Amino acid sequence: MPGVVRILENHGATVYLDKKDSTLLSKRPREIAIVLRERISSCKKFIVFASINIKDSKWVPWELGLADGYKKPRNVCLFPAPDSKSEYKWTEQEYLGIYDRIVWGKIEGEAKDRWLVWNHVDNTAVGLADWLDR
Repeated sequence: MPGVVRILENHGATVYLDKKDSTLLSKRPREIAIVLRERISSCKKFIVFASINIKDSKWVPWELGLADGYKKPRNVCLFPAPDSKSEYKWTEQEYLGIYDRIVWGKIEGEAKDRWLVWNHVDNTAVGLADWLDR
């Protein structure tokens, strides 16, 4: 996960990780929910680092639902972590398939690959830094 944080920070993001928030350790689920609700509502964008294990998470669907409501889907995306370069199919399942994804690629007409936020439905993309800034 540190690599993902570094990528996001290098593109202008301020990253909050609930797993790194030591104030949550002593809290009960209801108290954790209050903190996460506040954090999600106050952030500009919401990005989920999505490994294949996301399907087993109890919190991620709830957090995504909150972000979707607070931010609208245009400000929510996934940063998928597939097991192999071609394994992205699971990111299209159920609720995950409605969100844009951060991918490494090239916008048509540009010379260099870079981090993009890709809308897989419309097959359009914008640079990660540009997406974070709007």
